[in-house]
Amino acid sequence: MNSNFTLENITHKQLLQALFRSQLLFFILALSLSLFLFEHFSDWITLFSFNIKEIMIYGVIPGFIIILFNLFMKYLIPKKHLDDGGINEKLFKNSSVWEIFQIAFVVAICEEILFRGLLQTSFGLIFASTIFALVHFRYLKKPILLISIVIISFYLGFLYEITGNLLITIIVHFIVDFVLGLIIRFEK
Repeated sequence: MNSNFTLENITHKQLLQALFRSQLLFFILALSLSLFLFEHFSDWITLFSFNIKEIMIYGVIPGFIIILFNLFMKYLIPKKHLDDGGINEKLFKNSSVWEIFQIAFVVAICEEILFRGLLQTSFGLIFASTIFALVHFRYLKKPILLISIVIISFYLGFLYEITGNLLITIIVHFIVDFVLGLIIRFEK
């Protein structure tokens, strides 16, 4: 591996491409594994339900609770303990609002389909939430970030458990990523 491989050497475009490639991989993995883990491919349809009251109570409100939790941590904990290596800052500071929307939308759908839709449906909350936390490997060397992502993962898994609705966790995930991305983008 090239010893000059650092975040500073990666362009914004390359970072976006890597992000979207990883999400495509998650999506393909989820759909492929569902052929073996679901009795029928059409079982995916049963994981989605559009209920506006449920979406507001279990989707929108929890999304803003997670945002408040993150903002609380940001103002209470020194920045060095919350630094993910500069990836989120480089990604969102250099993105337009439309790009942040696209990032949040794609990440929410692909990650929730894999982690809640496939893994949690097939193997349970603990397995799916643990794998979700491990996939965010850049947090493994930052105890506060790791604890945070584990809490959020279990919270998303719990919301999926009580609603049985994948649309709920997609909405929560989208709101969190979109709003926090906008905060990073516009903070001075």
